[in-house]
Amino acid sequence: MYYISCIYLLFIIIYLVIICTMSTIDFEREYDKLQKLEDQTKKLHKDMKKSTEADLAMSKAAVKISADLLSNPLCEQDQTFLESMTALDTAMRRMDSFNQEKVNQIQKTVIDPLKKYSSVFPSLNMAVKRREQMLQDYKRLQAKVEKYEEKEKTGPVMVKLHQAKEELRPVKDDFEAKNKQLLDEMPKFYQSRIDYFQPSFEALIRAQVVYFTEMYKIFSELTDQIDQAALTDEQREKDTEAKLSELRALSIVADD
Repeated sequence: MYYISCIYLLFIIIYLVIICTMSTIDFEREYDKLQKLEDQTKKLHKDMKKSTEADLAMSKAAVKISADLLSNPLCEQDQTFLESMTALDTAMRRMDSFNQEKVNQIQKTVIDPLKKYSSVFPSLNMAVKRREQMLQDYKRLQAKVEKYEEKEKTGPVMVKLHQAKEELRPVKDDFEAKNKQLLDEMPKFYQSRIDYFQPSFEALIRAQVVYFTEMYKIFSELTDQIDQAALTDEQREKDTEAKLSELRALSIVADD
């Protein structure tokens, strides 16, 4: 009878180990996906901030260049050059204004939502840490029960076994409840990323479309204003080379 009880107990232990192992594998797989999602979200947030900062720096630099050209003494001597630089400066300031609007839109619809999404992960990680602590308590008390179950069933041993089981029961129930909750909610949280981020990415595309549509209008108008000769790129290159050759022919820049 004792032998049969031991065999039965062994099968129970093996069954519980298998169930526990499968649950652990499922949990680790789901949590690993969320950890990668957290890293990707942080990286995307950082890259989006760097992108908008670079955009602003670019348009501000363009405004600075056009302002410097407009203040060039040549503008006082050549009316055509003055008109061209004035048109360029106006275009650069319009570009900067639209760029600022685009960046503000991206900040509200993409960067801020990314930051809010990232703020959820610390709570999730804390829940996983609590679950890990509960698992360690569960394993410790389970080992204590198994130790008494392996001993000869004397009166004192049975008393201690009963106490150990009573101590284990609420810890086991709490762990299983927390483990089930996380196993249920982690996949849902992971899947929710699509519905959460899709509006942001759509807003990003719309902001870029509006911006580049306006840029096309601005630079088309600028081209019409300053490109009176309507030269091709090849003709411009030849014209520039010809003027450069004239400059090189001057004695003050001639090679010794």
